[in-house]
Amino acid sequence: MNKRGFASDNNSGVHPNILKALSEVNQGHVVGYGGDSYTQKATDKFREIFGEACDVYFVFNGTGANVLAINTLSHSFHAVLAPHTAHIVTDECGAPEKLTGCKLIPISTSNGKITPEMLSKHLHGFGFEHHSQPHLVSISQVTELGTVYTRDEIKTLCELAHQHNMYVHMDGARIANAAVSLDLPFREFTVDAGIDVLSFGGTKNGMMMGEAVIFFNPDLSEHAKYFRKQSAQLFSKMRYVSAQFLAYFDNDLWKKTANHANMMAKILEMEVRKLGVEITQEVQANGVFAIIPDAVRDELQKHYFFYPWDVNRHEVRWMTSFDTEETDIHNFCSKLKELLNG
Repeated sequence: MNKRGFASDNNSGVHPNILKALSEVNQGHVVGYGGDSYTQKATDKFREIFGEACDVYFVFNGTGANVLAINTLSHSFHAVLAPHTAHIVTDECGAPEKLTGCKLIPISTSNGKITPEMLSKHLHGFGFEHHSQPHLVSISQVTELGTVYTRDEIKTLCELAHQHNMYVHMDGARIANAAVSLDLPFREFTVDAGIDVLSFGGTKNGMMMGEAVIFFNPDLSEHAKYFRKQSAQLFSKMRYVSAQFLAYFDNDLWKKTANHANMMAKILEMEVRKLGVEITQEVQANGVFAIIPDAVRDELQKHYFFYPWDVNRHEVRWMTSFDTEETDIHNFCSKLKELLNG
């Protein structure tokens, strides 16, 4: 049996309810490319959550979701503004720039979140043909540093962007963890706060694969189906994505899994603090960022899989998942204590 580590919630398995849904849908023939009843039901569920006007497109993965969202709302002469830690900036191998032609402008931030003051410094050059046109703001919820935007913070950013005729995209790879952290319905900190397009993730929270791109104004998604096909994100057997989302929302499975992951992170934070370990970011979701000596890190990695984050400051990242158990944390901290005490 593979040992549960703290590298990423991508490393966890698939929730049994999701596997059961995949097995149940694996019967007979249905129309491909989204023309099946499961995809219609999943689309209806998203519209129940976010509003009847929204337009929903299922894709394979988070990078594909982000590219589809940006591509649909932009032209190649546009610029996308995002935190310098954003997944689209650091972890998508230049896919947004290659596939959309847009320029990504990273905004320096210490906690993964951008403020109106930070954003304002980049709002210039409008109408100037020598300058990439600021057109889209992309934020992550949860951020790549484990922090969570409040509803009001998102609303203020959206208002500023809209004043400049810009759109706002939310990378919601961990949106369930954010909803649990904020104790708010999804809608309140997305469409109701002014978000224009959302990449809605489930893979990091118990699903096997598949994400959804949600345009809250269908006038903005006129060409989304063509961009989805061009970017190789149109799944022929789409029922296997849709069925997962149906199980994900059934009886609020998403909330149970995200709440557990968040709770495990708080326990991990509490236990490592007892060892005198410095925590570098507020633990608001399922990520813990900490400072440990390099020698301790290297030895600990022989026993538990996790990633360094900022090697220059000896910072590491520990992620918890829907299937993390308290015994995993206590065993991990026991080994960490042993190494710290030398």
